[in-house]
Amino acid sequence: MTNESSPSRFGADDRQRLDFLARIVLKEASYLRQTDGLLFAAGPLSPQALSGLTPNSALAERLDAFVARFGRLQDTLGDKLLPALLKVLDGHRGPLIDNLNRAARLGWIEEATPWLAVRRLRNQMVHEYVEDPVILADALNGAHEAVPMLMTAAHRWTQEWQSRSGEKL
Repeated sequence: MTNESSPSRFGADDRQRLDFLARIVLKEASYLRQTDGLLFAAGPLSPQALSGLTPNSALAERLDAFVARFGRLQDTLGDKLLPALLKVLDGHRGPLIDNLNRAARLGWIEEATPWLAVRRLRNQMVHEYVEDPVILADALNGAHEAVPMLMTAAHRWTQEWQSRSGEKL
C-alpha cells in the first residue's frame, strides 16, 4: 500500500466522510458474504431453478437480497469510497474507468476491466430478472464468482484509509 498523503492533508469533512464510507463498506461486505453463502450453498444456480420462481419463494427472497447487496457494495466501492480515497490522495478523481485505472496503478486492484464486467452483470441481474432465466443464471453465477474481488477491494480500500487516517474502524 502506498502512503502518499499524511493525515494533515485532508480536512475533518473528508475524514468523517471516509470513516463513514469505510464502516458502511465493511457492513455491506459482511451482509453480501452471508447472503452469497446462503444462495450458493448448493453450487451454481441453474436456469431451471430460476424459471420456476414465485414472488413469495425463499429463493426469490435470497435472490433479491443478493442482487441488492451485490449492487450496493459495488456502487459504494466504485462510486463513493474509491473517489473519496483518490480525492484525499491528491485531490483528483474522475469517471469510474479513470478511477479504476488509477486504483490499478496504485496496486489497489489488479485491473479495471473485471470491474466493468461486474457492473454489466449487476445490470443484467436487475433488468433481466423476470424475462430470461438463462441470462439471469449466468449473471448471478458470474456475480457469485466476482464476490471475492469485491471483498478484497472492500478490505484493501478500508485498510488503505485506516493507514492514512491513523484511525481504527
